Amino acid sequence: LANIPEMLQKHVIPRKHSRVQSMLEADVWFEPAVVLEILGAEITLSPIHTCAMDSIRKGSGLAIRFPRFTGKYRLDKAAEDATASAEVVEMYRSQLKKISET
Repeated sequence: LANIPEMLQKHVIPRKHSRVQSMLEADVWFEPAVVLEILGAEITLSPIHTCAMDSIRKGSGLAIRFPRFTGKYRLDKAAEDATASAEVVEMYRSQLKKISET
């Protein structure tokens, strides 16, 4: 975690990158360049986060609840190789299926 600010400093940009869809206003914006591996408790519907917006429910995107950095930087991946919205939708549906089976 201590290395992240230094790693991201060279990617600071003055405003949101044109490829970034967000309803949030950040204090600092970065160009999409670094892929970090995270874990979370679950994937939840969110009225704020725009990942897969309107795919599950109108006006809702998907968010990771309690995200935690695993300590792994994916130097083998570009931002374009990170998990896509469609993949997050599949993870969300898989999670719901597991819940309904228990």
